[in-house]
Amino acid sequence: PYYVMPNRDLFVRATLYSAQPNLMLFTDTCVVSPNPHDFTTVASDIIRGGCVRDPTYRSYLSPDRRIVQFRFRAPSFIGRYSSVYLQCQMVVCNRYDFSSRCYQGCIRRGKRSTRD
Repeated sequence: PYYVMPNRDLFVRATLYSAQPNLMLFTDTCVVSPNPHDFTTVASDIIRGGCVRDPTYRSYLSPDRRIVQFRFRAPSFIGRYSSVYLQCQMVVCNRYDFSSRCYQGCIRRGKRSTRD
């Protein structure tokens, strides 16, 4: 466990350990929730679909593409719960596949047409 007070910065670092040096790591989605089994009902999106959703989010570049580092301010709702959970979905890509999900970045879902 990591203890943090509401409205304080939380630092996150994810590292991909692999014998293959040509892999890279990309953060697709990170969500904070008081329920470890439900990240939709009471939740705060930090990143969704590669798009930053939290205005307090700041990334830290690393020369090693297998390391992702960022910080964000702990949501104020965490003070109402004894524990909160951070769930992140990471993507592993070939470093030289420029058409991979890692290089697509933020993907905003378009609105679907209601016309036939």
